[in-house]
Amino acid sequence: MARYVGSKCKLCRREGEKLFLKGDRCYSPKCAFERRSYAPGMHGRSRSFRRKTSDYGVQLREKQKARRIYGVLERQFRRYFSVAVRYKGLTGANLLQTLERRLDNVVYRFGFANSRDQARQLVLHGHFDVNGRRARTPSTLVRANDVITVRERSRKLAYFKDLPGTLEHAAAPEWLSLDAANLQGEVTSLPSREQIDVPIREQLIVEYYSR
Repeated sequence: MARYVGSKCKLCRREGEKLFLKGDRCYSPKCAFERRSYAPGMHGRSRSFRRKTSDYGVQLREKQKARRIYGVLERQFRRYFSVAVRYKGLTGANLLQTLERRLDNVVYRFGFANSRDQARQLVLHGHFDVNGRRARTPSTLVRANDVITVRERSRKLAYFKDLPGTLEHAAAPEWLSLDAANLQGEVTSLPSREQIDVPIREQLIVEYYSR
């Protein structure tokens, strides 16, 4: 299963903004973006003095930012876009809704993980059940009324033993319902665009793929 294994901080620096790819570290002084907010590479410091980016460049950067936030590679992201085109409604909103429905993202949204990357690993290691069945595929798309639960054997691990106390102060999005004490969550509905709080201008992505 292909995935990006390079530096997460370089991705934030390339996009010129924090993408919060490393969980709590992004809120600490150790965050590399706080110390070096310019783009990575030999000419990173000088890029801010270059001429204005073209429309294509702006669209490309928005698409790359969305990919990096959700941890999706190009081929899979293009496939999600193709699916979004076939759904009724706005293509951009459909695309974001599809990305939000990924199991690794839902695990992150519940607060079971500090980042989507960590959520992906937890899912790959088989720590969650979806509707009572073990799920090990991060790209699984959840549906309304699906129930995601931490497996009984996994609850014995130190990480999950301490989790209920942490989740008591967590607030899941409106389209999710969290039972912190039982380490269980339910997808009460599919998210609307207003309920998705990612800093993405999805119309630019639609324009990029519509060229």
